[in-house]
Amino acid sequence: MTLWKVKSEGEYIVMGNQRRKMITANGCNEPFKGRFWCPRKRWFMNGPCPFLNKQECGNYRQMCGGL
Repeated sequence: MTLWKVKSEGEYIVMGNQRRKMITANGCNEPFKGRFWCPRKRWFMNGPCPFLNKQECGNYRQMCGGL
């Protein structure tokens, strides 16, 4: 059972029943009520991610083993 779903549809992001145009190019760090969406963790973070995109995040995980 899903209580609240976040997904991207092309250039739009859907958070629950709200749909708006993405602010970022790839869906990382999409702001929502003072939190930032992380598509890799599929969760909201307290602060924005320091990485520019998903590839940079993936490279860091490969080199260091985790975040």
